[in-house]
Amino acid sequence: MRRRAVDNEDPDRLYTLTGGRSQANESELDLVTLIVSQADPIPGMQSEYAKILRICRSPTALVELASELGLPVSVVKILLSDLLSGGQVSARHPSSARASAQLPDAAFLKKVLVGLHNL
Repeated sequence: MRRRAVDNEDPDRLYTLTGGRSQANESELDLVTLIVSQADPIPGMQSEYAKILRICRSPTALVELASELGLPVSVVKILLSDLLSGGQVSARHPSSARASAQLPDAAFLKKVLVGLHNL
């Protein structure tokens, strides 16, 4: 069985990347949260931060970002919380774009459910 790159990752490296933190400051991040860069990488920036900013020039889901970086989602959440607090990225849940859309009336949905049940 082939092991993933993360399985072979040095725990000391992950500890260094996160500054020893085990949880992100931002609790609103989930796997489908879309991340978008708000700034360009700057010289001397930690390479993982720079990679995130380059990858997220177009909206990228957190899970895709973790895969692209080859890092555990928990580590990417910690890195993203740093970038969020610095205003270098923005995050939004994909459903927030549809939140303003008109939702069907509850009575109509109940009629549909009854109709489906009767089938």
